[in-house]
Amino acid sequence: MMRSSHRRSGRCGTRDFSTKSRCASSGNLLDFTSAVRARTHRYPMLPHHQKSLGRDWTTPWENLQRCCWNRHISSCMRWPGHYSRAPYPYFSSRHFSLNWRPPCLFESRTPFQYWNWRPDNLSQTSLIHLSSYIMNSEGDEPSSKRRKHQGTIQRHWEYICNHNKDKTKILGDQNVDPTCEDSDNKFDFSVMSYNILSQDLLEDNSHLYRHCRRPVLHWSFRFPNILKEIKHFDADVLCLQEVQEDHYGAEIRPSLESLGYHCEYKMRTGRKPDGCAICFKHSKFALLSVNPVEFYRRDVPLLDRDNVGLVLLLQPKIPSAASPVICVANTHLLYNPRRGDIKLTQLAMLLAEISSVAHQKDGSFCPIVMCGDFNSVPGSPLYSFIKEGKLNYEGLAIGKVSGQEQSSRGQRILSIPIWPPNLGISQNCVYEVQQLPKVEKTDSDLTQTELDKTEVLVTAEKLSSNLQHHFSLSSVYSHYFPDTGIPEVTTCHSRSAITVDYIFYSAEKEDVAEQPGSEVALVGGLKLLARLSLLTEQDLWTVNGLPNENNSSDHLPLLAKFRLEL
Repeated sequence: MMRSSHRRSGRCGTRDFSTKSRCASSGNLLDFTSAVRARTHRYPMLPHHQKSLGRDWTTPWENLQRCCWNRHISSCMRWPGHYSRAPYPYFSSRHFSLNWRPPCLFESRTPFQYWNWRPDNLSQTSLIHLSSYIMNSEGDEPSSKRRKHQGTIQRHWEYICNHNKDKTKILGDQNVDPTCEDSDNKFDFSVMSYNILSQDLLEDNSHLYRHCRRPVLHWSFRFPNILKEIKHFDADVLCLQEVQEDHYGAEIRPSLESLGYHCEYKMRTGRKPDGCAICFKHSKFALLSVNPVEFYRRDVPLLDRDNVGLVLLLQPKIPSAASPVICVANTHLLYNPRRGDIKLTQLAMLLAEISSVAHQKDGSFCPIVMCGDFNSVPGSPLYSFIKEGKLNYEGLAIGKVSGQEQSSRGQRILSIPIWPPNLGISQNCVYEVQQLPKVEKTDSDLTQTELDKTEVLVTAEKLSSNLQHHFSLSSVYSHYFPDTGIPEVTTCHSRSAITVDYIFYSAEKEDVAEQPGSEVALVGGLKLLARLSLLTEQDLWTVNGLPNENNSSDHLPLLAKFRLEL
């Protein structure tokens, strides 16, 4: 599939160049273009070696300058191989040299690399020579998002200390842990959520990575970087999304097991190549149960997508007679911004599984950590439902659920109820037992009026537009920088830079202020000790966005440290 797309783009690039060549009056450049077309193989537009040209090709500089000055040769040429589009350099004096011939062109069967227009002293009567092009470090990216400098992005730990119930304190980057109510009756652990970008999905969506240079997109380059990040942060629990199945079996799982992790994996249904994984350290937890969730349902037309979730019940390894348990969930919801009905239903299915796994004998729920790529932005109805535990979706446009769509014109309204009764999940996002109505055989059957009343009551109950769940969930991140109000970003590519990744955890909440993202967990459930800071879109483009030489996914890893009171 990718190869065919590159061939198409190669033809586009050839047409663009031939159009430019007709601007020049010299026939030599036209002959050159014909020769190039005749030799188009793996590298469109480019002959394999100098012998195929037969002679040097030159054209008067003033003719080419007059028609093509400061214009692109082509904006639709793809790199050879499974990589993104990249613009050619401009026709200008700094790109040309006088009759310069690279030695490699004279070697028989030597592949023609690319084209390079090198600066030299040119006059209006000079002739130009077309030589092999080599990408410059400043010319690979779209002009609007060109590299400013190479380097690494700086992230620091934000420590959150609860000195009392009325205030919290966030410390800057420090090398020591905060003194947050130190006690022997506690269990501290860290959680990372990371969409590592499936290689197959990267190649199928190469238009999202036009800003990237080819080498940084190779899996052989990306995986060592990803593994290096995991080693560096050394989280006790990993929740990974877009984990490609063949890479998981051959590289990811063996590498993580060698670091002391136990790995559980759920591949997407259908023919999708990736899935979700939860990995935890043997030294910290014991596995009590593994509960995969498939969002695809053959008998429910609404649920025709192959997304999945994974829910684990873990027991901390601590010297305690009554050791508590922790429920860890991981998912990757549907991307499609216009299918909020599917997203809400998938979320309800995940919450129902969490409710089943986390439910305790006394009727309460054990502490919950829910991670993943939810493909929804902060403040959206789906996000608000997770945090507030309720959502009235009456009159809500289907494309407004995730907050990714700016306009709802022409979009239908969510149906009531969103999912059919045969899904077996109530509006409270718990599994419900399917029961047939009890019918007692008596001599006197119900009258038609009584039957009508019963039907009306059942219909009214089914048509509730209120969703609920029973968890008290907070977000680890505030989603906005408190000093500037600039949004935090968890994913960045050539199309957008937004927040779609989250770590939610169960805790009672108190409002610290009325500004967005100001709610911080203070008491009950899990206590948030620290989080790894996020970045702005501007921060990410100073290192050429994502992926780049040091960060090998189009998502940032999210990382939090929690405390469980025993």
